[in-house]
Parts: sequence; C-alpha cells; structure tokens
Amino acid sequence: MEPVPGIDWLVPAALGIGLAAATGFRVFVPLLIMGLAARSGSLPVSDSFLWVASTPALAMLAIAAVVEIAAYYIPGLDNLLDTLATPAAIAAGIMVSAAVMTDLPPMLKWTLAIIAGGGAAGITQGATAFIRGHSSVLTAGLGNPVIATGELAGAVGVSLLALVAPWLALAAAILFCVWAWRLVRRWRHRNPSAP
Repeated sequence: MEPVPGIDWLVPAALGIGLAAATGFRVFVPLLIMGLAARSGSLPVSDSFLWVASTPALAMLAIAAVVEIAAYYIPGLDNLLDTLATPAAIAAGIMVSAAVMTDLPPMLKWTLAIIAGGGAAGITQGATAFIRGHSSVLTAGLGNPVIATGELAGAVGVSLLALVAPWLALAAAILFCVWAWRLVRRWRHRNPSAP
C-alpha cells in the first residue's frame, strides 16, 4: 500500500477540479489551454499525458475547440450537442484532473479524478444543458447564443483561473455547482409535475 502524501497534493487536486469544471462548459477549450500550458512548461502533467503538449495534439484540440464553439451558436444543434457533450465532458474532466495530479499515488489520483473531476464536469455540463434547454423553450432558441457566449467565457476563464489560482477556480466551481443546484430546485418547486 502506498503512503498517502502530505497536504502538497491539495493544490494539484484543486487545479484538476477547476480544469474539470471548465470542461463542463466546453469540452475541448480546457484541454487546449492545458496543452498549451504544458507545452510552455508552466504546467507539469503526468508522463502518460505528455502527448497533450505535442504539436499534433494541439492542432487537433484547436480544430476541435473551434468547431465546438461554432456549433453551439447553431440553434437546435446546440441542444443535440448537449446530449453528446455530457459523457465527453465527464471523460475530459477525469482526464484533465488525472493529468495534473502528477505526484499522487495512482489509487488516490484516479479516485479523485473520477469522483471530483468527473463529478465537477458532469454537474457543470448538466447545469448548462438545463439552462440551454429552458432558454430554447422560453426564447425559441434566440437566447441560446448568449448562453453559448457565457459558457465559452466560463470555459476560458475557469481554465485560466485554475492555472494561476487553483483555489479560486475550485471555489468558483463549487459556487457554480451550488447555484445550479438551487436553480434546479427552484424550478422543480415552481413546476412540481416536471421530471
């Protein structure tokens, strides 16, 4: 059994959870930002994730990020993408969390990555899908580009915040999750017959 490290693992865990939460806004933007930071040498990643800083990976992530960003501005397609993005966001959240938890024993690293990273990504993605779904109904999709812009800002902002101030990114992720939970709870209270 591997020894549990001291508190020095908390900063990489906060960084990983912050990046994971950002994948719930956009799947590929945080991966691209992580890859660029790893390429510049400002972000250490686990050896098994060094590929994310390679030129082919960065090119593919950049293309995927641009396509994803553009697709969310197309009414109807944005709602379909939410269905596809949920499992992808959870997988990306697990991946970015594990990538930045470089000095943790594998059991702790993957447990944190799956539960905290995947959970943060799933909650963020679920909340944005909920908001977009209601916007589609209330505005016939006309309000969705505003939501898409906010999500893009969230993906970029939380990713960059995670790199420079992991604790603030973790706090922002927690606040967003609490806000989303209250939003859903309030909506269910007003619509008791809704699923």
